[in-house]
Amino acid sequence: MAFNAYDDYEQSERVQKWLRQNGLSIAVGVVIGLIAIFGYQQWRNHQVAHQMQASGLYQQLQGVLDSGNTNAVDVVIQQLMKDYSDTPYALFAVSDRARRQVEDKQLDKALDSLAWAEQHAPSPELKALVELRIAHVQLGKGNAQEAVNALDRMPANSYAIESQELRGDALVKLGRRDDALKAYQAAVSAMGPQASKDSEVQMKIDDLATAGKQGA
Repeated sequence: MAFNAYDDYEQSERVQKWLRQNGLSIAVGVVIGLIAIFGYQQWRNHQVAHQMQASGLYQQLQGVLDSGNTNAVDVVIQQLMKDYSDTPYALFAVSDRARRQVEDKQLDKALDSLAWAEQHAPSPELKALVELRIAHVQLGKGNAQEAVNALDRMPANSYAIESQELRGDALVKLGRRDDALKAYQAAVSAMGPQASKDSEVQMKIDDLATAGKQGA
């Protein structure tokens, strides 16, 4: 029993000595850890609030759009672009503006809007979607090579059906029928088992095949 008591006493002394030697560093480590945790929580809270504010502005934008007040629409979009460019809501707002500009035949303005959206896209998936829209607008302007360039910036297999069909359309405009055929076939392949022989893409493949036979 006495030996055990002595052993406990010795271990206690060693612990106290170790704490005297290392107590300051432990305290500093604890404080730093608490600061890091608190800082992360504050950052997370800020991020959530930031996203909610952007969402609220985007909802406000939808109401303003219904009113037809173009000046108010521009004010809200500019605020989203300025203060919330890191959120998807700014991208949605600018992409919506680009769509309206296309409807109004303002294709150059639409491309400017989409260029901003491409630069500020908060995720690769959204960036690829913007690039697909850029390709659509470029092809609408008759800029087939610029459309191909936009499609080339997309990650492989992104929106495969739409991007490959659009690539085929652009390549036809460029006179690259063999490459266009490959693109259309890739679009059909991406459709999988649900691909229809009556699909628009299949019709384009058939048209190219017919044109090839006539030209042979």
